[in-house]
Amino acid sequence: MKTAQEVRVGNVVMIDKQPMVVIKTEFSKSGRNSSVCKMKLKGLLTESSTETVFRADDKLETVMLDKKDATYSYFADPLYVFMDADYNQYEVEKENMIDALNYLEDGMAVEVVFYNEKAISVDLPTSVVREIVYTEPAVKGDTSGKVLKPAKIATGFEVAVPLFVETGDKIEIDTRTGEYRSRANK
Repeated sequence: MKTAQEVRVGNVVMIDKQPMVVIKTEFSKSGRNSSVCKMKLKGLLTESSTETVFRADDKLETVMLDKKDATYSYFADPLYVFMDADYNQYEVEKENMIDALNYLEDGMAVEVVFYNEKAISVDLPTSVVREIVYTEPAVKGDTSGKVLKPAKIATGFEVAVPLFVETGDKIEIDTRTGEYRSRANK
């Protein structure tokens, strides 16, 4: 049990017997009223989101999730199948893979997240290296400020990249924000 002011972004808490991931938390203390914590929560199993206000000293039940290292094996509609080093297979539903689908490749290392011994989602590495399959050539003279252009990777996901990046280049992408980090060594 933690008090509401001790809960941080990324923690999982039980609200009405539903596990909820804390997406955003904001502590505020006014002179006349007791301090409160505003939280934006997302359902771990249902993907529904809600915003709630707790008093700072309200006690919330926290949930510890299990994680196992695994690699992506194959897609068996509508499940994505991952395998660990002991050849155990874990199936994750497509609707729980939303952001991960932008970067998923065969054999990619991920962490499979479990709740009550059921695989519910995957955690990606914070950055991945992907090859640009298509981007427009740079236009001369358009160099004022931080100019970006769209580039597409093999999964179809578009990333905003600087003008000097060309088709065939490998780039590093931050999987948390979906933003370009740098050009990877060839």
